[in-house]
Order: sequence, then C-alpha cells, then structure tokens
Amino acid sequence: ARGRTARHRCTGLHLNHLDLQITCCLKHRQVKTDPMTGTGGSRRILLEIFYDVVSPYAWLGFEVMCRYRNVWNVEVRLRPGFLGGIMKESGNQPPAMVPKKGAYMVKDLQRLAKYFQVPLRQPKDFFEVVIKKGSLPAMRFVTAVDMEHPEFVEPVSRELWKRIWSTDEDITMPDSILSVAQKAGLPGTQAQHLLEMTGTALVKDRLKQTTEEAIKYGAFGMPTIVAHVDGQPHMFFGSDRFELLADLLGEKWLGPVPSGEKSRL
Repeated sequence: ARGRTARHRCTGLHLNHLDLQITCCLKHRQVKTDPMTGTGGSRRILLEIFYDVVSPYAWLGFEVMCRYRNVWNVEVRLRPGFLGGIMKESGNQPPAMVPKKGAYMVKDLQRLAKYFQVPLRQPKDFFEVVIKKGSLPAMRFVTAVDMEHPEFVEPVSRELWKRIWSTDEDITMPDSILSVAQKAGLPGTQAQHLLEMTGTALVKDRLKQTTEEAIKYGAFGMPTIVAHVDGQPHMFFGSDRFELLADLLGEKWLGPVPSGEKSRL
C-alpha cells in the first residue's frame, strides 16, 4: 500500500510537471505567433500604405509593398483613400499643375516604369483623365471591396491602375468599374452589389475616415506609408524612400523587384 501511495504521489508530481511544461510551451507559442504584440522573435511590423489609383507614384509604392511583404518581416495593410481630399486639406497641388514639373513627370514616369517593372504610360489627355474625371467613383468601389471582400482589394486596385495608367481607359463609369472587377476575379453578382454600395453613406464615410487617418499621420500626397515601430508611427511619402524605410525596419533594400519575387504585371 505504501508503495502504491508513493508511486501515486510520484505520478501526480510528474503529471503536474508535464502540465506546467505544456502551459509554458503554449504561452511561449502564443507570444511568438502574435504579429502585433511587439514581443517575441517573430514579431511582424505593421506597414500601412495609403493610396489612390489616380496616382502613378502610388502604383509604384503599392507594387513594392506587395513584393516585400514576403521578404521583410512585416504585415502590409492596404488603405484605399482619396487623394483629392488630401490635396485639398494640405494645400498641395499635383506636379503636373506646374508646367516644368509636368514636363519632367513625363520623362520621369518612363524611367520609373522600366526600373520598377510597372507598365506605366501617361494618358493622352492627362488633365481630362486625372484632373477633371479623377478617381472618386473608383476609390469608393475599392472601399466597398475592402469592407465586404478584402481579399480582392489588391487585384481590383491593380486592375484600376492598369486601366487608367497603362491602357488609358476610363475608371469612373459603372461599366468600366464592373469590367475591372471581372478582370480581378470578382463574381458578377458580388461586383454589382459592391457597385451599388458606393452610393451609400456607409462607404462614403469609410473612405472619408481612411483619408482623414492619412492626414492625421501627416499625409500631403500619395503614396503615404506608415510604419508602426515600437508603438510609434513613422510616415514616409512617395515611392522613393524605401531605403530609409528598410533602415528603420532593420531590413535590406533589394531593389524594386527583390530576388524570388515576380512582378504580378
């Protein structure tokens, strides 16, 4: 009897020890896999990119962020906003509104298209397409997509950019937007529903809210990239600050198309 009691006590102690080990392992595993706690060796830093498809420079930044999300230890969050609202609030002007900047922009985009491997081609009637028509209907649609089917935000945004900045086609009319949705893989019934949502206060307010968030971070144009490091937001403007972003993150900048990452264009 004494032998059995002793064995039971030993077994109980052994099981308690195992329970403690399992509990510790589970806690340790939770810490390592939590992307935003800021603790553990596998912590992923949040990068938000605020963008509008009316901006060709935002397209460049968008593609680089999509390429580097599997290279750097980061979580990339796509934030569709409205560039027109940011420009108005900040008092900024499009580069093309200044004649010499506009002339330089034409050549600059040609160089950048080759370097970033993005098929940028300036619309024939820049002022009609970019300044007059703008992108508000398109960005409301992307916002609706983000709210209902966020997995399609990336392909829908890319197809809108390709339409306005590569094939010089409209992105404001309902048929144009539905064509984009189809190419992005959205089922027709869902696309029609999302298009109807663009006229609701819910979508309009969401787009306005995202734009205001960018402004609070200090945005005066797009793309605006915000890196959340050690509980602090660090804002970067444009598509030519990736070396500085990499330095902040403690990562390496490997060029616009890092090895192993193929262009989706």
